[in-house]
Amino acid sequence: MSTRRWRIRQSEQREALTGDVQTTVDRLPAYEELFQEHARRLDRLCRLLLADREESKDVVQEVFLKLFQAHSQPRPPNDWGAWLTRVTVNACRDRRRAGWWPRWWHLTDRVDDMVLPAAEPTPDQVVIARALQQRVWLAFRALSDRQREVFVLRQVEGWSTAAVASALGLRGGSVKRHLFRAVQRLRAAAAGGST
Repeated sequence: MSTRRWRIRQSEQREALTGDVQTTVDRLPAYEELFQEHARRLDRLCRLLLADREESKDVVQEVFLKLFQAHSQPRPPNDWGAWLTRVTVNACRDRRRAGWWPRWWHLTDRVDDMVLPAAEPTPDQVVIARALQQRVWLAFRALSDRQREVFVLRQVEGWSTAAVASALGLRGGSVKRHLFRAVQRLRAAAAGGST
């Protein structure tokens, strides 16, 4: 589900609940609803931050286990989406910090295995597109962890600067600086320059 469709769905759900204020206050979203609403987004987020399908699946399972535990707490979070994102980013950081991570880094998804969006490109277009993908992907992987996190949340997930800052525990200026540097490096890679 795209971020835009997800936001529209969120607003429709909020509008449906605003008719009865008591229902809105008392109603805690069911675990299944939260899972259906956030599972794909969190999986995409983990894949971008970890670049490993199997690791991202493990992290998403851990996050939803934590959701299950938090769901039964007497004071659950007010904004489940932001809470889940924060827990996911922290879980990805924990995985990267683990000592075994560098040994398995070479098993990450290959850019060459990605499907090209063009219907029937010519052979030279295929070579050029693969080279561009490779350069941008390598530049993305070369970003610092913080730059990658900020870029994914701001550009891919479509979050505001304030929301990213709050979720990552940064100031707005730091988010802007990390995003600027990430975009600058990715643009240089796309133009064929060094990363």
